Amino acid sequence: MKKIIPLLISTLYATSALALDPFVVKDIRVEGIQRTEAGTVFSYLPVKVGETLDDEKVAAAVKALYATGFFKDVRLETENGVLVVTLQERPAIAQVDISGAKEFTKEQLKDGLKAAGLAESKIFDKALLERAEQELKRQYLSRGKYAVTITTTVTPLERNRVAIGFDISEGEIAKIKQINIVGNEVVPEKELLGQFVLSTSGWMSWYSKNDQYSKQKLAADLESLRSYYLNRGYLEFNIESTQVSISPDKQGIYITINLHEGTKYTISDVKLAGEMLLPEDELRKLIMVKPGDTFSRERLTESSKAISDRLGNDGYAFANINAVPEVDKQKGTVAFTFFVDPGRRIYVRRINVAGNTKTRDEVVRREMRQAEGGWYAADKINRSRERLQRLGYFSDVNVETPAVAGTTDQVDLNYSVTEKPTGSIMAGAGFSSSQGLVLSGSISQQNVFGSGNHLALQVNSGSINKVYSLSFTDPYFTDDGVSRGFDVYQRKVNTTSLNTVSSYSTSTLGGGIRFGIPLNEKDSVSLGLALEKIDISLTEDASQRYKDYVNQFGNTAYTARADMGWARDTRDSLTYPTAGSLQRVYGEVGVPGLDIEYYKLSYQHQYLQTFAKNYTLLLNGEAGMAGGLSGKPLPFFKNFYAGGISSVRGYRTSSLGPQDVNGNSLGGTKRLVGSAELMFPFPGLTTDKSVRLGVFVDGGSAFGPDDIYGRYSKVSFTDMRFSSGVSLSWFSPIGPLKFSLAKPLNQKEGDRTESFQFQMGTMF
Repeated sequence: MKKIIPLLISTLYATSALALDPFVVKDIRVEGIQRTEAGTVFSYLPVKVGETLDDEKVAAAVKALYATGFFKDVRLETENGVLVVTLQERPAIAQVDISGAKEFTKEQLKDGLKAAGLAESKIFDKALLERAEQELKRQYLSRGKYAVTITTTVTPLERNRVAIGFDISEGEIAKIKQINIVGNEVVPEKELLGQFVLSTSGWMSWYSKNDQYSKQKLAADLESLRSYYLNRGYLEFNIESTQVSISPDKQGIYITINLHEGTKYTISDVKLAGEMLLPEDELRKLIMVKPGDTFSRERLTESSKAISDRLGNDGYAFANINAVPEVDKQKGTVAFTFFVDPGRRIYVRRINVAGNTKTRDEVVRREMRQAEGGWYAADKINRSRERLQRLGYFSDVNVETPAVAGTTDQVDLNYSVTEKPTGSIMAGAGFSSSQGLVLSGSISQQNVFGSGNHLALQVNSGSINKVYSLSFTDPYFTDDGVSRGFDVYQRKVNTTSLNTVSSYSTSTLGGGIRFGIPLNEKDSVSLGLALEKIDISLTEDASQRYKDYVNQFGNTAYTARADMGWARDTRDSLTYPTAGSLQRVYGEVGVPGLDIEYYKLSYQHQYLQTFAKNYTLLLNGEAGMAGGLSGKPLPFFKNFYAGGISSVRGYRTSSLGPQDVNGNSLGGTKRLVGSAELMFPFPGLTTDKSVRLGVFVDGGSAFGPDDIYGRYSKVSFTDMRFSSGVSLSWFSPIGPLKFSLAKPLNQKEGDRTESFQFQMGTMF
């Protein structure tokens, strides 16, 4: 006859009359299990054969078995000294079905359910089911689908299993219908709403989705609003309340923001105090606020950061710069004292790199300007990060400086990189009435097998230009950063089908070696030498100048071309540059002693400046001159050309400059082109740097020797052509795209125009 042992709750609160008489366990038997192994039960059961069972061990046994989560009922019984454990298992989840999902894939939703603890083969628990349902709703609410309804069904199956079904009715996305700002007296509401990412529905909302409410976006917008006022002197500005309401049909979101502008403050005095370490005059030059200026939190923060960074360059990594205000509400002024606490001098123990699964570790480490064991230098650490970004191998580069445990003067540098595709397939296209659609392309890999070496194959199969080239570059041929590269190429030019250039054809077969020598962090020098064989062919209607050259020097020429150049690049980014400049001088010389002797020199200066938050002014100028050496003329196929999307938009490629009797371009010995372009975000995509609009003015031409009409003999603004228009650049998912729509401003008779031009590419 079995004797039931009081359950856990009875054991915990039993009187002495209900207490269990201790007995020695002769055997243990488990009943009621279907999926769970008996050994699993024994492993959790804190009672063994031969032990004495008492009230305390009964309570511990029941508690331990319940804690596994496998069972919904636990009973302990005795039968002639045998402990009988009777269990009722919780059902297992055999399958999870999701229907009605369109906004997310079923795999995405199942991943969310798994994170909430509900997945196939897991033990079923109603509490987990409720949590999983809330997780699904959370995912839909994050997409603005506030009308979503989820119906859950639990279907029992054989062998104590269940099937769980989620039937989802997504509903429509709730859109922001109105954003109201209350309390603004000085600044118009329209200007304040311009600081927001969130907006009511517009014609680009389908792409930006900024008309969908997000708690995180609203918090960011409120901070932008706060910064707007604090950077314009409103020291006491405050957002008093924010209300977000939804319409009864859960389709419309209404946001109301109540704010207090306060008084506009000016700065009355600026002082320095504390342990400055550096001369006060040097630190004062870093402070961007002065007495009489309107208060600006941004400039105040930048001043503190500038002082902190300057001390950080000398090893004081944790310098604390605190600007303490003294407010005079009566006068509407505020004085600041910058308290300087440099802290301890720090040095770097170890540099760690993570995330470079493909790129070799040494490729990353050779870009480091901060040395292990050296004093912490903020400028070197930041420069190292910039150099990694400019490699083009990584989409993101982050650096952290955790303190070394157990020390007060050491940190580690942890660089975390996110690799991106480094191979590219570039394609260019243009359209004209004479050629139709012309395609060209190239394939390159900037990081071959993670070595940092660059390999490129260029193929251009157009009817005018045919190029087949293979190039290889080792950017660290020497440890100090001297690069070495090799090129093998064949270039064919046939201008017969190009109505803008006097007809001729050349075939150049060549190969060469080149070196790049860094002078410092911004400047570099390039040197190269190439051997070329050039075959020239002319048609009957070729320019007489071309025929005279071939008659004098022949159809085949050999040359040794020496290249040299200097570049200084201070741009903040290669992908989305917004500030800095680029200067380049490039020259090539046909070495005297061979068939072709000439020189060709080019200079480019590009300048970028950002203002008014998101507007970038790009100024670009290029000049070139060339001539023959040793009494020989400049080969006509080395002439400069102008016109097209890369120089003067709105005119056909290479169409500007001296012309022959048929009105075709001859090219020139000089070239001058320039451009001024104002770039700004696409309407509705103010925070997306990958899409930018621009308005531009281009100008330029090729010059000398003069053409049959006596024009272009020297550089003259009279002979230059100008155009203006709009541009669109987009780093799309398929690669960079660039479009321009231009109108010539001083078109003259005989000019070849082309209003619409574009380039495109893709990444792999």
